[in-house]
Amino acid sequence: MKKVLKAVDAISEYSGRIASWLCVALVLVLAFETTARYVFNRPTIWAHVTATMLYGAIGMLGLAYTDLHNGHIRVDIIYNRLSARGRAILDMVMALIFLLPFLYIMLRISSMWMLRSIAQHEVMMESFWYPIASPFRSMIVVALALFTLQSLSRFVRDVYVLIRGQPYA
Repeated sequence: MKKVLKAVDAISEYSGRIASWLCVALVLVLAFETTARYVFNRPTIWAHVTATMLYGAIGMLGLAYTDLHNGHIRVDIIYNRLSARGRAILDMVMALIFLLPFLYIMLRISSMWMLRSIAQHEVMMESFWYPIASPFRSMIVVALALFTLQSLSRFVRDVYVLIRGQPYA
């Protein structure tokens, strides 16, 4: 079990690194567009859609990484006053009631959306560039799957804390 959890953590860490490099790409695309538009008076067609896709990818790929590093929002006033077991119980209850059902619904809907995009050869209609949509739709499914794996990994660790009273190393 330890190897599986470490593998999930490594994948989440790697997805965060990919997201950080996509930030560099986003800055470059926006700098290029700004220069082309305001210095040369030659705006591009592709920059807005590319920036939108990059921004979406950064946000989605960052979900698992943020969960790995405890970066998601909590009510710290309550959470920090609890014992390790109390935090584990709260995390497990919230995961069972809210997070895991939400991720199941999102994975199901986004998977159908991705498959329809592939089958229909969907293009994004926001510009006259018409980029294919299936890579972006697929990235959403992959990112949600990674976040689900990381959430399940955290859930397993919380169960361990609840049973043993100490963190899973």
